[in-house]
Amino acid sequence: MVRHTPCLLAAVLLTVGWAGTSMAETGQPASDRAPANRVARGIADEALRALVEEVLERNPGLRAGFARVRAAAQKAPQVASLPDPTAEATAFLAPPETRVGPQRLMLGYSQPLPWLAKLDLREEAAVHGAVALEHGVQAERLRLVTEVRRLYHELAFLDRSRTTAATFLEHLIQHEEVAQARYATGVGSTQAVLKLQAEITRAEQALVDLDLGEAALRARLNSLRDRPAATPVARGSLPAAIEEATLEAGSLAALARSSRPELRAAEAGLARTETLESLARMASKPDFNVGVTYTLVTPRDDEAARLLAPAGNGNDVFGVRGGITLPLRRRSRAAAVQEALDLRSHAVDERRAAELTVESEVGDLTQRLPLAWRRLRLLEDLLVVQAEEALESAEAGYIAGSLNTLDLFDAEHVLFEAQTATDRARADYLIGLAELEGAIGRPLAAAAERGGSKR
Repeated sequence: MVRHTPCLLAAVLLTVGWAGTSMAETGQPASDRAPANRVARGIADEALRALVEEVLERNPGLRAGFARVRAAAQKAPQVASLPDPTAEATAFLAPPETRVGPQRLMLGYSQPLPWLAKLDLREEAAVHGAVALEHGVQAERLRLVTEVRRLYHELAFLDRSRTTAATFLEHLIQHEEVAQARYATGVGSTQAVLKLQAEITRAEQALVDLDLGEAALRARLNSLRDRPAATPVARGSLPAAIEEATLEAGSLAALARSSRPELRAAEAGLARTETLESLARMASKPDFNVGVTYTLVTPRDDEAARLLAPAGNGNDVFGVRGGITLPLRRRSRAAAVQEALDLRSHAVDERRAAELTVESEVGDLTQRLPLAWRRLRLLEDLLVVQAEEALESAEAGYIAGSLNTLDLFDAEHVLFEAQTATDRARADYLIGLAELEGAIGRPLAAAAERGGSKR
């Protein structure tokens, strides 16, 4: 039917709509308009960007989601079509006699015709439902991009921590050897040797814990890209210098409201319930049924017909038929309308909940990130510098003989903890930036450019 062409076209294009699908689904690169693709394209680290693209292409959950979207897109053509016609045949075992001859066979053909816009509304509801599913999959893609970035930065932090811990362990072993030698000559104490040995054991345990943490992160990352748990993962490193991001909570919240797929999914869900409400109210309108009939009549061969054949003897009979449904079940229709109203109320609340979630995420991150930056600056610019100076002073005192091995160890331990805390702060800040880009659905650089163009 011509009147359904626009909606059918929307359903066909649904799987490669505004957000686009992966190359694995369409055979073509995914649309750059998709929030997940925009964020992935803005990742400067090539290894991380390749890892994100691999997850978006291979993730089983996303593939299943796109299959569900494609299936939902096929619903619209089904509900937009007229019901199948009915063909009937009646063979008379005892043919009824008529003036022009006995009726032997009757054939009929009928076509149900729903009331006016019912088919359009059913099709529109199906398209809105499929669009909501599409945006739901795009929201999951965006979430996966953020999760991959988080895991990648966590692995980088573990690598840096392992290097720092291994260096600290080497120094502990050296100090323990010196302490053993000093104790053997009667200069050192047993306490220094025992404490250093305990610290060596703790450092070795810390390295084992880092290996366990890495195995868990690697397994999680490999599960997202549909690979065996032990498959090697491309590794990055924590940057030595990080620039502070410029954050404007108001403009970022506005960008999030215009970009987040969850909000678009909620809007499509609300549109679907509004269409279902209109459809439920239209249930009081009758449906029709039209058709044609044909009756095979054989000529009369009785004595009277042979003496004086009647006019039209043996002529077949053609007819038209029509029917109309009688919507008498008011209770059923009222329940259907109330169901649609409740579904619409649910969709309104879901949309508001999605808006609050997005606003909360952006607001939380825009408040936490400046604090995380201040913490990083305190650790990197002050604590590490002070710990390094304290260690240099302790080494000088140790050489001069005014400090013992434990004093030197304490200074090194403070530096080790300061370096680890600084690396943790770097990783947390990078993860926070990734979460914020996921919350607004676009790279922060692009968000800043868009904000500047508005002004």
